[in-house]
Amino acid sequence: MIKAAIIGATGYTGITLMEILLKHKDVEIKYITSKSYAGKKFSEIYPKFEGLTDLVCIEEDINKISKDVDVIFIALPHGIASGKINNDILKNSKVIDLGADYRLKDKSIYESWYQVEHKTPQILNEAVYGLCELNREKIKKAKLIANPGCYTTASILALSPLIKNKVIDTQSIIIDAKSGVSGAGRSLNIQNLYCEANENIKAYKVASHRHTVEIEQELTLLNDNGEINLIFTPHLTPMNRGILATCYAKSKNDINIGELINLYKTFYKNEFFIRIKNSANDVETKFVTNSNFVDIGISYDKRTRNIIVTSAIDNLIKGASGQAVQNMNIMFNLNESEGLK
Repeated sequence: MIKAAIIGATGYTGITLMEILLKHKDVEIKYITSKSYAGKKFSEIYPKFEGLTDLVCIEEDINKISKDVDVIFIALPHGIASGKINNDILKNSKVIDLGADYRLKDKSIYESWYQVEHKTPQILNEAVYGLCELNREKIKKAKLIANPGCYTTASILALSPLIKNKVIDTQSIIIDAKSGVSGAGRSLNIQNLYCEANENIKAYKVASHRHTVEIEQELTLLNDNGEINLIFTPHLTPMNRGILATCYAKSKNDINIGELINLYKTFYKNEFFIRIKNSANDVETKFVTNSNFVDIGISYDKRTRNIIVTSAIDNLIKGASGQAVQNMNIMFNLNESEGLK
């Protein structure tokens, strides 16, 4: 059995990790930590877990925990993990960070966008960006995984076949994305209150969302390091969970929809969790809710020569905890879908 610990078990991604790992046949959860609920049984905090686990939340001591587990999931806000992870911990245990601290390879870019100091830049290059469908071979050998962001997962998977096959003008990309309220986390925020979010859709962090640079970094790598700059605008929608990303890019040459669909099906032909639809109209968040699936649909506007790609994920599963477990499965040479079907 793989012995696991969850650092920050009582936030939305921590709860989702608990749900998945408790059903995983190859995992034993040894430790769960919570700053707010230390000393309390997890099932007392969240009664739906009564009868499923007797685990008690403890104060976090990651150095001590790392000596007694095989993998540590860190489900904490950005700026915290970089102050906790070090080479000694990585010698003891594999680490999967669900936050943003190890996603960006350039310390100065991270500090500019996140406005916090990165405390362990010396191990930035050890982290593997854990987008499973694109980085599987590197993930197999990794000790530290930077679990991708939710918007970035939906956007990168939607655009990768076009970038890799050099189909589009890479300076014409626009991403319009919608997220459920859980994407903002569980901490108190006025815009996430019921009366603020219900019956309302709003754009936020226009031209300044931190996932912009993460998407650009990964798509640039796919583009043979040809720099990509794009427009990314996120929106908050009145649903609990889910992301719908609509991506626009101008085709270099005229192309038909059959060629595009075949391009995507070929690119993702062996990917269990990716489902290619016949049209951008066929993708809806409700079809991926509570799953690790990614639905991708493609349409072509012949009049303007724009390719429109929609993708939908569950932001808490494929956009966070499910992808983290998928990464763990790859790292430990397990069936990639174990615990996620």
